[in-house]
Amino acid sequence: MHLDAEHLAASSRKWMEAALAAFTNGSTSEDLAVHHAGVATEHLLKAFLARIHPSLIVEGRDFPSLLYAAGEGGLLQVRESRVKTIQLGEAYDRAHKILKGRIPSRPQPKDPWPLADARNGVAHAGYHDRAEVIEVFTSCIKVIDPLLVELGIGPDYWGDHKALHEKLLIEGVEAARVRLEQKLARARRVFTQRYGHIREEHRQRVVTTTVAITTPGYIEHAEPTACPACPSQGLLAGGLFIDSGRQTVVLSPAIFLCSACDLSLDLEELDMLVVPLGDDIDVDVPPEDVFDGYDPEDDFGDEEPDEDAPDEDALVDAYVNR
Repeated sequence: MHLDAEHLAASSRKWMEAALAAFTNGSTSEDLAVHHAGVATEHLLKAFLARIHPSLIVEGRDFPSLLYAAGEGGLLQVRESRVKTIQLGEAYDRAHKILKGRIPSRPQPKDPWPLADARNGVAHAGYHDRAEVIEVFTSCIKVIDPLLVELGIGPDYWGDHKALHEKLLIEGVEAARVRLEQKLARARRVFTQRYGHIREEHRQRVVTTTVAITTPGYIEHAEPTACPACPSQGLLAGGLFIDSGRQTVVLSPAIFLCSACDLSLDLEELDMLVVPLGDDIDVDVPPEDVFDGYDPEDDFGDEEPDEDAPDEDALVDAYVNR
């Protein structure tokens, strides 16, 4: 079977070596560089998932592929070349659910994602945004480095390009800090343009009545939070989880949004603020009010499990809590 972690990790390393070699060749090879970096990231994400079980990287609606992943492809004579696997975005989302807090969140739906955009743009249209080449590589590094730890792969993965890996990571952090300051400055300017002409004693009332603090549909939960750019309340949003040790619900932030100044920050930017907003925060509600069937004595709720079905949730939980 070719859906095994070792095979995929070796493939990832090969593609990353080609990506960094193309990157060092200069602007004429940047298209190959970003494409190969995206493929390398996808293969390592799949290596992580396949180590848990090969079924986690196949298309769930394709029964022959699931049968092959279960080691029973011979029942339908499934050919290796016809097995359908998930794409980069789905692989990222599945791995992120397991490695919450250990790999960065990707942008929200409809937001640009240079890592996938560059890979797909080159593969399908021969195009990439040259201004985002460094960002593509730093995004790859921030995903790949923690995956190497999870897979027990050492720094040899980077081969002769270890020094380049370090330099790209530093440049990426500095570029992200510059983008954050640009965002904050732009948000302050927007707020001033909208409300600067209003006397300070009346401004908060006007802002409160004109700005609706509503949670976008794709966000699971949000908490009102002071905006780091303007004197208004924005939304710190993300997913809800149970802290099993304290039996309490916590919000794991992913983004911050402020309608008063149009500020939008991702998880990496939340951690770069003077007063960071990326840490988990307690939500003042009991777990049973948030999660249906919650039982502190039974992590899997009140529903009786199907003894004949594979317990994939238990498999994932065992890995997360190992």
